[in-house]
Amino acid sequence: MTRPVFKRILLKLSGEALMGPGQFGIDPATVARMAEEVKAAKDTGLELCLVIGGGNIFRGMAGAAKGMDRAQADYMGMLATVMNALAMQNALEQLGVQTRVQSAIAMDEVCEPVIRRRAERHLAKGRVVIFAAGVGSPFFTTDSGAALRAAEMNCDALLKGTSVDGVYDADPKKVATATRYDELTYDRVLNDNLKVMDASAIALCRDNDIPIVVFNIREQGNLARVLAGDGTATIVRNADDGNEGN
Repeated sequence: MTRPVFKRILLKLSGEALMGPGQFGIDPATVARMAEEVKAAKDTGLELCLVIGGGNIFRGMAGAAKGMDRAQADYMGMLATVMNALAMQNALEQLGVQTRVQSAIAMDEVCEPVIRRRAERHLAKGRVVIFAAGVGSPFFTTDSGAALRAAEMNCDALLKGTSVDGVYDADPKKVATATRYDELTYDRVLNDNLKVMDASAIALCRDNDIPIVVFNIREQGNLARVLAGDGTATIVRNADDGNEGN
């Protein structure tokens, strides 16, 4: 699989990636290791934005499923993403990486509001920008927030760090014979209902021609390998950008 060279990317991490060996919450050692991965990528000259989910603290849809008002639950989930963003900012700055958190929900005492031109300026100065609180509205996932920020910031790609090494036709943790794809089109993902990101995020990336690269972030050093074209991953892009295959 031939992968393009990226200058600016948005890295989407699940909140669960910050839990480490725990069942919930933030594991400082795991966050520190993730921060080292981000620093190594940035040190190659890459301009880097991050979006981190909040499922390690609170997941809005899970709260709604237990009887909470969906909008209220989603707002709680957005606040969880701000906590994760601040934890990652702290870990990155301990490594000497200048970082700014921008939140779609105003909270001036702890972070900046989302202002695209200010974020552009931060990137130009070599800072990492972490976008928090999703899109600032309920009924949207952090996947949609990541796709929106990737389009807004003119990113060359959206990298999704997960606990598996790409996109499969079934859950590889449950189905031993699941097949991994090297490359897919956006339409194939939507038509086959493959579990990459939610449909609105896929459609937004498709309409803005932003490739999605799915890889295993839990494997140490894997982000740098994927960016160099060596690591195992699945790339989702338009059919005329490459040859779709297994």
